[in-house]
Amino acid sequence: QVHLVQSGGGTVQAGGSLRLSCAPSGSVFGILRMEWHRQAPGKERELVASMSGGGRTNYGDSVKGRFAISRDRAKDTVYLQMNDLTPEDTAMYYCMMRIDHDVGYHDYWGQGTQVTVSS
Repeated sequence: QVHLVQSGGGTVQAGGSLRLSCAPSGSVFGILRMEWHRQAPGKERELVASMSGGGRTNYGDSVKGRFAISRDRAKDTVYLQMNDLTPEDTAMYYCMMRIDHDVGYHDYWGQGTQVTVSS
């Protein structure tokens, strides 16, 4: 059983930066896709950033130019660098990894980490 462990997050003032990390609890065969989502109270979950296994990235319109998804292949870790944060970025952030297994793939989710941006 694979578990994704998230770290980072916390409280920061508007204009500040934070970096989130997400890694599987053990070694994995292959990571096909990585995503960061967020959900603010009373709102639907939103896709923030994604990266394919080949490294292609996509970002939600609200974070383009401010957030960056990256990957450390040696550590099987995905990061979300968040810059120029605003109070509208306040949310619970979740990572997702699509992991390849011998008989197919499965999507795994992290436990979530709170990001709070104060004005």
